[in-house]
Amino acid sequence: MSSGVPATTTDVVPLSEPAEGVGRVITTAAALADVVEAFGAGSGPVAADAERASGYRYGQATYLVQLRRAGAGTALVDPTELPDLSALGTAVGDAEWVLHAASQDLPGLAEHGLRPASLFDTELAARLLGMPRVGLAAVVADTLGLGLAKEHSAVDWSTRPLPQDWLRYAALDVEVLVEVRDVLAERLAEAGKSDWAAQEFEHVRTLPPPAPRPEPWRRVSGTHTVKGRRRLAVVRSLWQAREENARRRDVSPGRVLPDRAIVAAAKAMPASVPQLVALPEFATKGARRRAPAWQEAIDRAQALDEADLPSTRGPRTDGPPQPRTWADRDPVAARRLAGARDVVAALSEELSVPAENLLQPDALRRVCWTPPEPANAEEIGEFLRGRAAREWQIELLAPRLATVFAAA
Repeated sequence: MSSGVPATTTDVVPLSEPAEGVGRVITTAAALADVVEAFGAGSGPVAADAERASGYRYGQATYLVQLRRAGAGTALVDPTELPDLSALGTAVGDAEWVLHAASQDLPGLAEHGLRPASLFDTELAARLLGMPRVGLAAVVADTLGLGLAKEHSAVDWSTRPLPQDWLRYAALDVEVLVEVRDVLAERLAEAGKSDWAAQEFEHVRTLPPPAPRPEPWRRVSGTHTVKGRRRLAVVRSLWQAREENARRRDVSPGRVLPDRAIVAAAKAMPASVPQLVALPEFATKGARRRAPAWQEAIDRAQALDEADLPSTRGPRTDGPPQPRTWADRDPVAARRLAGARDVVAALSEELSVPAENLLQPDALRRVCWTPPEPANAEEIGEFLRGRAAREWQIELLAPRLATVFAAA
């Protein structure tokens, strides 16, 4: 379909309709059995995507699964009606799965029994190739010269029945994904990055679920502007009350109470419901209706003993301190970090790979703050391996970091 030459803006042809039409959504066991048979008889990679209702529902549940394979066509499956899709995974066996930004969809697919035996991530491939834009529409345009509309990417996919134009959008997301994969694979081979990509794909495929954050309430946007432990306790208490309400109602927390309202209340410290609803951020009908519950959360924080208030320094972690403090606390470590960042930046420019894809920033900070002894390439490599760095990253960076550390 494509020569592999990047398309210009004027070359892009709109992709507006799936080749075989949209088809119906699979909601019954009998229809799923037909899909399983068709995909088992198909050939080649399996293109996959999943739609969630982020911003509408609590959590990251999957509300639609899109699959496409040569010889089987496209299937749109409703996992709320058919939660166990493991038969589909069994049917395709060890076939490669192609996803865009796979880390977003793999956890949800796994909840429904879909666990790829091998993976090709088109977004990761685009990053390793240094493509300036790595969203699916941009990558499809660059590789195939086709225009993929993304106007329904943020809709409420828990809606039932799903509108036909949303289903068309969903089907188009997997329509040409395998063709995109083929072009990117060719470019990776030409750039000598095929092995790098294979290691990255396998890392994403086998990545365990992230550990729970020690104090997730600190992710409330604007918390950094809240001063004092008592006010931080109000942020925490309101966040906890919001989470409980959102989970019970299966609504996105931001729709229950916006972050800006939590921060405003923490700064104002209202002592009564009238004082709370006088804040502009609590002027909406929903916020006013639930104002007594929010005020109760504020009162609980106000009543806490001093020993129970959260720290202004954030949760204790095993990681290094903020880099801005290194020059005072450990000047040698600060020099290591500065030199290491220069090395990563130079390699990023030379190889056309984003710095964060060359090495996770947290791993870089950790090895600079507490390097192994001796800080030679072999020991640095072992340190990075323990931080889940891939072998291609270690081969590139460990010798260079050893040189920087010796100079520091």
